[in-house]
Parts: sequence; C-alpha cells; structure tokens
Amino acid sequence: MIDYVKGKIVEITPNDVVVDVNGIGFHAQISLQTFSKLEKVQDAKVYMHHVLREDEELFYGFADKDERELFRLLIGVSGIGVGTARLMLSSLTCDEIRDAIISDNVTRIKGVKGIGLKSAQRVILELKDKILKGEGTAEGSAVLFNAPNNAVAEEATTALVMLGFTKANVTKVVSAILKEQPTATIESIIKLALKKL
Repeated sequence: MIDYVKGKIVEITPNDVVVDVNGIGFHAQISLQTFSKLEKVQDAKVYMHHVLREDEELFYGFADKDERELFRLLIGVSGIGVGTARLMLSSLTCDEIRDAIISDNVTRIKGVKGIGLKSAQRVILELKDKILKGEGTAEGSAVLFNAPNNAVAEEATTALVMLGFTKANVTKVVSAILKEQPTATIESIIKLALKKL
C-alpha cells in the first residue's frame, strides 16, 4: 500500500497529476481542491488512495491527509463511488462538506452534479455521527465536535435549540466556536453563540 509519494510535479491538470519520484512517474487523479493547492508548487507530497478493479488500477491523489480521510469516508457510503466523491471534493471544500453534513443541509450536498436527493440524504444519515466524532479528518486536526467536546457541544446545542433557534444554525455556530476555542465551557459557548445567531 502506497501512503504517499514525494517528488517533483512534472504534469498537473485540474483532473490529474504526475509526480516524478526518483525517475518513476506516479499518476493520480485529483480534485480541484488538490489542484489549487499543488498547481504552483514544484515539489510536493501527494497522499494516495489506491483503487483496484478487475480491469484497472487507479490512484487518487490528495494535497493533504484531511482531504483523503474525508474522501475515504464518502466512498464508504453506499451509492457514492470514487468519481462522485472526487466531484464532491471538487465542488465543495472539506469544511463545507462537513458543515453541510452536520447541519443536515441536503440542498448543499444535492447541489453537487450527479448527487440526487436520496444520495444526499444517505450521505447525511450515514456520516453525521462519524463526522461529529471526528472521523474523516487527519489526526490531530480539531474539526467540529471532537470526542472530549461532544458532551459540552451537545448540552450547549440543546440549550440553544430550547431558546428557539434552529438546530442546523446552532450546530454550525457551535462547531465554529469549538474550532476557535476547543476548551470552551458550556456557558461560554452559549454566550458566544447568542451573539452570532
């Protein structure tokens, strides 16, 4: 299993990249997100995901582990293949995808070409809990409600919903607060959220 390749970018388009590693050219399909991060660099570390099919062998490349982990989470959803997952990562940023999932924003996900209503609902249904637990992110990146903050975030969210705010808006705001202040208390989350809602 190839985890990553590190070398000189010899070819790059919005769809794929070729990285020369000691005279061996590794070809990988990429998203627009990865393209925008790699298009102006000469030397790069590209994280790989290997797909082996009966008739072909493909590599998908990512500029960082975070995008690769989200890609792996997306292709784990029934009905979402590697092509659709790559299209999602080309249409939306990783944070936008995670925010849409945790805020039940079916319209945002459905806005990606090739994703219908049922597929968008399935993505949210199958991934919401995983995303809230911090899955689908690179290790060490504090995104959304990571495990220690789960209880604090849930209590703050419940309190704000009881005050009459919609759960989708509350979840988004609480996530943003916890990204900036991972150790925030329930009281401080509620006070900050009230200013933003």
